[in-house]
Order: sequence, then structure tokens, then C-alpha cells
Amino acid sequence: MPYNLLKGKRGIITGALDENSIAWKVAEKAYEEGATFVLTNAPIAMRMGEINKLAEKTNSKIIPADATSVEDLTKLFTESQEVLGGKLDFVLHSIGMSVNIRKKIPYTESNYEFFQKGIDVSALSFHKMLAVAKKLDAINEWGSVVALTYMAAQRTYPFYTDMADIKAMLESIARSFGYHYGLDKKVRINTVSQSPTKTTAGTGIKGFGDFFDYANAIAPLGNATAEDCANYCITLFSDLTRMVTMQNLFHDGGYSSTGVSGIVLEKMGLEG
Repeated sequence: MPYNLLKGKRGIITGALDENSIAWKVAEKAYEEGATFVLTNAPIAMRMGEINKLAEKTNSKIIPADATSVEDLTKLFTESQEVLGGKLDFVLHSIGMSVNIRKKIPYTESNYEFFQKGIDVSALSFHKMLAVAKKLDAINEWGSVVALTYMAAQRTYPFYTDMADIKAMLESIARSFGYHYGLDKKVRINTVSQSPTKTTAGTGIKGFGDFFDYANAIAPLGNATAEDCANYCITLFSDLTRMVTMQNLFHDGGYSSTGVSGIVLEKMGLEG
């Protein structure tokens, strides 16, 4: 049952590609909680996805934007305020892409042109988004910006290749920009480090199924679902977390704090 945590709040949600995506779940939950928002994604991604269906379900307008383009982002933030009738209260950055992973290129043999593309799309886009919002003064005081990340930014996961470095950069941007935006406008900026999740992007990573099961066996609460993550993001958009900023917040059922799991030891034939 909705609590109306976001009643009267306005925002932008990026990255809602299909019903399996976390951004899609965030949009559904934000709508349930009383928010109005604009949906956006790159034009090519929108052609591949089902964003029109989500827009109809949540009574939202779609504004296409390439997150690597300052011009597109300026148009996005300007038009969003016009459509929604005022400054924004929340923004979700749910954008991630690695050409090296898609092409199954080993980390030690990374194609640097692909690497730079991944940085631009998945991390630098966050800085550009924040810089445009700040320049336009598009976010209300005590507004909240959340970007989705993964623990490979802190620990090595061989299959995550260059995206691990890119996510580390994303988290650093959240801290650095969070300081300046917080000081000037009281805007909060955080990253949410989510469990391995069965999204379209996640399941495209080689060996994802096995790792999903492994993480689920490590985490005392099991893996957090996309719906769980959406709920968490809603709390970060709400006024209940007004003093939380510049944090990387683990949302993974306790996986990141668990050293040894009895379940995994038993599966290895060792004593738990």
C-alpha cells in the first residue's frame, strides 16, 4: 500500500529499458508513491526497449537524451522543468554499458577505444548530468540524486572487466560532486551498490547465473531483487533521508559484509 513518500515531488528517471530493469521498477514505485517524473534514455536504447508502455502506465512524458551530450542533457533538464511545472526533487542515473564486456574482451587486453566509450556513457555522463543540473539550478534544495553501481568498484570480479574501473569512477564522482552540490544547494548525491540482479544487462554477462547463485548463498538475506532496490531508491528520494549524502550504500542482503558462508562451505564439501 502506498505511503505517499514522494507526494508532490518531481524527477527524472533514466535507463528504463524493459520490465526487468531496476529503473523500470523505480518508476513504477515512484508513481505509486505520488511522484511525477520524466522518463529518458538514449534514442537507440529507446528503440530497443518498451519505454512507451511504462510512460503510459505512469502517466509520464518521454524526453529522449544522449547522456554523453551536454546539449541533450541541457534540453532534458530544461524541458523536464517545463513539463513537470517546476524544479526537480530527484534524479535516478541508471546507465551502464561496456563494449569490452559485450565483445567478451579480457580485461588485460581491453580495447581502449571501447574502454573510453564505457567511461563516457557509464561514469562521465553522471558528472555531465550533475553539472548541467547545477548550472541550470534545476534541482530543489534537499533534492536527491541516486546512481546505481556494483561492488566490483571495491573488489575484483574478473568477469566485470573494465566496468569495475568505470563504476569506481562513478562512485568517486558522487562523493566529489556531492560535496560541492551539498555545500551550494543542499542537494544529496549517493550511489546504491546493488546485488547481482536478473536484469537484461546483468544476465548478458558471461557466467552471471552461476555468480547470482553464489552471491545468493553468501548473503544472509539472499540477493536483493530489482523491486527491493526500487524501494530503497524511493527512501533516498524521500525526505526521510535528508542528511544522507556522498555515500556508497550497499543494498545486497549482507553480501558485502560476509566473509565466509556456511552454505558455500557445505557445497564445497567443507565443514560449515
